[in-house]
Amino acid sequence: MKGMVHHNKLAAMVKEIKPASAQGLLYRLPVGYPAMVDGEGTVKGELLTLDNYKEIIKFMDEFEGYSIQNPEKSLTTRVEKQVFIDDGKSPIMADVYLLNPAKLPKDAKLIDGGDYRASMAGQTPLPLQLTDSQKKYILKLGASSGRDIVPINLDIYRDLLNKGLIVDKGRRLALTNLGSEVFRFLA
Repeated sequence: MKGMVHHNKLAAMVKEIKPASAQGLLYRLPVGYPAMVDGEGTVKGELLTLDNYKEIIKFMDEFEGYSIQNPEKSLTTRVEKQVFIDDGKSPIMADVYLLNPAKLPKDAKLIDGGDYRASMAGQTPLPLQLTDSQKKYILKLGASSGRDIVPINLDIYRDLLNKGLIVDKGRRLALTNLGSEVFRFLA
């Protein structure tokens, strides 16, 4: 959505943005970003009309964690869904990314009313709670191979361990699943 962290990755390719909604449920994942699943509710968002859709959709699929070759193992699935534009016109069909229900974390929080913007007013996403040095460390650790040793000071180590972002594997540190999501969010 416009004004959100990753909107700038598509902004130059967006021809038009319209407030819209679709049937489903919206969850706030522990990493802080929203994920939509099928359900009996209304999710508020934006309908984007994009330039060069056939090329951009490949980028979007990768960014959203959808593999057309292996959809059942993907983080999300891309489906055509009825979308209601807030300008009162008839609904249209549009591509929507839904989180794979098997990938919904147990500690994900249902967003009442399906309005992510409204829900953000009182909650800061986890990546935005991190200090610059913590963000740099997560980016460095996420970009390293499994054999790289990434030194860390004890203050950063304790904070990231307490937040559930890293795990100590004896001789080296690694990102947890949540840490990997934060890395993806920051990258």
